[in-house]
Parts: sequence; C-alpha cells; structure tokens
Amino acid sequence: MALQVLKYVESSPPCCVKLINISFGLIVCTAFSAWKALALYTDSSSPIVVVLSGSMEPVFHRGDLLILSNRKQIVDVGDVVVYNVKGRDIPIVHRVIKQHWTKEDKSGEDKQWLLTKGDNNPSDDIELYARGQMLLDRKEEIIGLVEGYVSLLFCFVNIVDLFRMWGW
Repeated sequence: MALQVLKYVESSPPCCVKLINISFGLIVCTAFSAWKALALYTDSSSPIVVVLSGSMEPVFHRGDLLILSNRKQIVDVGDVVVYNVKGRDIPIVHRVIKQHWTKEDKSGEDKQWLLTKGDNNPSDDIELYARGQMLLDRKEEIIGLVEGYVSLLFCFVNIVDLFRMWGW
C-alpha cells in the first residue's frame, strides 16, 4: 500500500506533490492542535496515556488508552491516578490507597500527599518512588486522574471477529 502511494506521488505533476505535502502538513498540524486543545481542556500535560503493564488488572489491561483530567483539585482514596516518578519518564497508573495532609509553610494552604498501589500488586508503591520518598505530592507529581478509557483488547477482538465473518 505504501509503495503504491509512493509511486503515485512520484508520477504526479509538481503541483500535485505540493498539494499532497500541504495536506500532510495540515493533518499533522490538526493532530497537534487537537492534542494541545485536549491538554488545555483537561488541565493535564498528557491527556491520554497507554497502560504499559498488568499492575492494574483486571480493571485496565496492557494497551488500554486512558483519558485523564487534572481539574479535580483534591484526590480521593480509591481514585486511579497517573503519576511520574522523579528521574523517570514512564507514567505509572495506580490507585490511591491513602492520603495525608500537611500545612504548607510558605503559602499557608494545605498540601495533599498520596500513597498508591496497583490493584494487581501485593504491596504499595513506595519502592517505585524516588529514593527516600514515601508519598506523592498531588500538585507536583500527579499527571491526572483517570476519567475514562478505551480498551484496545475489546477493539482487537471486534476486528478479529470481523475478519472471521469475512472469511479471512
């Protein structure tokens, strides 16, 4: 398929090649704009993440797409959050099992601290946090709360069923 498209582009007049390039650029710009608009709407730097491990099974499976929102200021015990550990780039999806509040010295407002755990893990996430860290800072380390998800396993099963129905 890709070779056919490439042959078509090569055999096209220069004005058509320019239009194809402009169309491709518009598609990329639209996708980027949609991502940024979703990030602004959800108040999350990463409004969609992919589940990378089985630590939240049976709720979420590898490959599921999670839709995040960071608009809720206070996280409750039982909420599923996505967080980054200092020094690592891979987001972790786990459930909040405990919360702790402290007074902030500078501003005087309360600061929320969270302890998380994967539903399929035997123990909490303290071993996953940065060295010497016991809890997550709500404002600094939480990327967002899970508001919805799309199960890619479900999509894959439906596609396989379609292929079987068509006799492939």
